[in-house]
Amino acid sequence: GRVIGSGEGPKGSIGGLGVRFLIDGDASGGGFAVVEHPLAPRALAAPLHRHTREDEYSFILEGRVGARLGDQVLFGEPGDLIVKPRNEWHTFWNAGDAEARVLEIISPAGFERYFEELVALFGGGRPPQEALAEIRDRYGLETDPTSVPVLIEEHGITFD
Repeated sequence: GRVIGSGEGPKGSIGGLGVRFLIDGDASGGGFAVVEHPLAPRALAAPLHRHTREDEYSFILEGRVGARLGDQVLFGEPGDLIVKPRNEWHTFWNAGDAEARVLEIISPAGFERYFEELVALFGGGRPPQEALAEIRDRYGLETDPTSVPVLIEEHGITFD
């Protein structure tokens, strides 16, 4: 065993969504992965999307987080857990004016590598849509880009 300290773990960002890698599939035998997502104030994490291969669980560490799960809009506070089952359309955002932090548990593991690829791509600026589409397809991720302007309008948020 070991302790992963508060400042440890590789970090990166994808627009307004930060990523801190804590446990990957290699470390968990493929069962799960854990990443931390710092979210800038009023930042949308992603367009409405759904995963075909994994379930996600968002434990709110700090801030107020809004989430759209199917047709519902819900809000989580520190200590709350937002459950996002595979094949359910969802997204989340920082619903407050200070940074929010979410501990994301991904089961089974594998999708953490999607974040690794995006961090590398976004390091050179916003990547072309074709590159993003190819990565999404490889990870069994479906997105609805038309949801972004609606979410921005409805919740007073931004998307970098």
